[in-house]
Amino acid sequence: MAAGPSDPPMRLILEEAFNRGEFAAFDDRLAPDSVSHIMAWGLPNNRLGLRQLIESFRLAFPDLRCTVEDEISSGDGMAARWTMRGTHTGLFFGNQPTGRTISVAGILFAHTDAGRIVEDWILVDQYGVLQQLGLVPPPRGP
Repeated sequence: MAAGPSDPPMRLILEEAFNRGEFAAFDDRLAPDSVSHIMAWGLPNNRLGLRQLIESFRLAFPDLRCTVEDEISSGDGMAARWTMRGTHTGLFFGNQPTGRTISVAGILFAHTDAGRIVEDWILVDQYGVLQQLGLVPPPRGP
């Protein structure tokens, strides 16, 4: 189901920016001075860093698809648990394409003001991505 203008800002960003590479909702729904606490990848903690993260994933996984599994909203806060799926056919943070598919969990928390995200925390299962791409070894048994 496509996100619409009345959907929460997080759902719009996941559906339009991550899934389709369209950044109009991103630009409309993120405050210009918003803070993005990106828990990895060495990106800046602002809306530029969040956009770079999304663009990096879309380049590496052109068929990227994020699905919201659960979401909660209360006052000016919201949270979502989502799953990211895609096939690694492009350069991913310096790693050559493997042709492998990923299916990893993500969590996103955000605070809004007047319908725009002013602060967010995004966490993607980075280790799971790297394991599924064969870039780090799988866990050993007992």
